[in-house]
Amino acid sequence: MHNYFDTYVVVLVLLLVGAGIVAGGLAANRALRPNRPTAEKLTTYECGVDPVGEGWAHSHVRYYVFAYLYVVFAVDAVFLFPWATIFAEPGYGATTLGEMFVFLGFLATGLAYAAKKGVLSWV
Repeated sequence: MHNYFDTYVVVLVLLLVGAGIVAGGLAANRALRPNRPTAEKLTTYECGVDPVGEGWAHSHVRYYVFAYLYVVFAVDAVFLFPWATIFAEPGYGATTLGEMFVFLGFLATGLAYAAKKGVLSWV
């Protein structure tokens, strides 16, 4: 009879092989790449403009909310397309329609909240 931990030896070996492959790839990259640092290459690059002032800049939280809303509606689109294809299958009609209305209700609530807070205005 096999020992209980013998089954984990395969997992450990695979993890070690995977880590070895990643470490080998990184080592090969470091050994084969050209390395010619100059003063220009070591300066901070900011959209083609020379950096001026300190490195700390404030940004308005509105930009993060825009990004969050984009992610929410991108996930919405990812969920809607498969739903639209499976909705036509027999036996999925009422259940998937109810689930989709709940999902769209959550999205509508989030959008209404964002609109109420004034996040969607571009001013």
